[in-house]
Amino acid sequence: MSDLPAARFLDRTTPPHIATLILVAGVPALSMNVFLPSLPHMAEWFSTDYGIMQLSVSLYLATTAVLQLAIGPISDRFGRRPVLIGSFVVFLVATLGCIYAPSIEVFLAFRILQASVAVGFALSRAIARDIVPGAQAASMIGYVTMGMSVVPMIGPAIGGALDEAFGWQANFWILLALGATVLLLVQRDLGETARGPRQSFRAQVAEWPELFGSPRFWGYVGAAMFASGAFFAYLGGGPFVGSVVFGLSPAALGLYFGAPAIGYFLGNWISGRFSVQVGIDRMILWGSILTAAGLATAVALTLAGLRTPLVFFGFMTFVGLGNGMVLPNANAGMLSVRPHLAGTAAGLGGAFMIGGGAALSAWAGALLGPETGEAPLLYLMLATSAMSVGAILYVMRRNRRLGSADPA
Repeated sequence: MSDLPAARFLDRTTPPHIATLILVAGVPALSMNVFLPSLPHMAEWFSTDYGIMQLSVSLYLATTAVLQLAIGPISDRFGRRPVLIGSFVVFLVATLGCIYAPSIEVFLAFRILQASVAVGFALSRAIARDIVPGAQAASMIGYVTMGMSVVPMIGPAIGGALDEAFGWQANFWILLALGATVLLLVQRDLGETARGPRQSFRAQVAEWPELFGSPRFWGYVGAAMFASGAFFAYLGGGPFVGSVVFGLSPAALGLYFGAPAIGYFLGNWISGRFSVQVGIDRMILWGSILTAAGLATAVALTLAGLRTPLVFFGFMTFVGLGNGMVLPNANAGMLSVRPHLAGTAAGLGGAFMIGGGAALSAWAGALLGPETGEAPLLYLMLATSAMSVGAILYVMRRNRRLGSADPA
């Protein structure tokens, strides 16, 4: 058991409440997806193409990828609390800028600044590791992740309803209100948790060549990057398909759009229940196969003329299911390749995964047009999921060649 005092809510001399950590991680997740049903309307508002408007997703993801590399050493040096407070202040200013942006260029600039709040993803986990021992930290991180998983389910539905009732700016007003609430909560409930010396950014960079020379590390990174790439492509192209191809209202699109989150919740449960018995490599393989099989079925039905929102969005649950099985196990695999470099592997793996997702999200937006239908997006998602299968098969072959056991 931890020898730290029990958390007292809104008392920053004690460890932060679990609700605070969930909200710190939840606002970045909501910021990423709440406005997605509004993207086609926003493109009309700013008199721009959907592909340009979609950059509000891919640029946010690209900035998040860079932050994954830098935020650990920065918060080690300056502390978790001031970095979190500073990131939320920047987020609030950027959100106001998005609301009142006079042009798409200004909007995208403030949208990049909004990604500052993405440090909450990493620091919520770092704070959990700071305040409790390893086993308890894993449990606390699990609760934070489960709490976060609710956001992708309800975020688009809320955003679509707000757009239909009040316009797209309402999505950003709710982000402003929630961001201000969490900022106040961090100030009142979160004291400094970082203790002792930490590894500098320069020291982490010095370890990169050892990881870069490991084919198994790249295999696990590839499995995670391509599996999640199917989901990020969906983020980039799904709103266009729902709104333009199928003619859904923002409220209806918001309800359909959360389908992958249902699968992700189930996939996470399967991972937690069976990864130890099955082994992480086989769990990654089956998750990748399920994603590819679901998308292949969607492609087949679409080519057969069954082009309906239920078919398109319904089979997106397989993307969530596969990601829920692949990502926890692929991340464990990345960290197991060089256990003494686990922290560096986590930062690099996260950066490649989200950075690759940003590229695929932008590509998906560029592929789609009024005359294309949903097929190009489905082809892209199927291709990336197939590459995930290939990546984990390579790892399994490499493990057999080296005579190493599945690092479960």
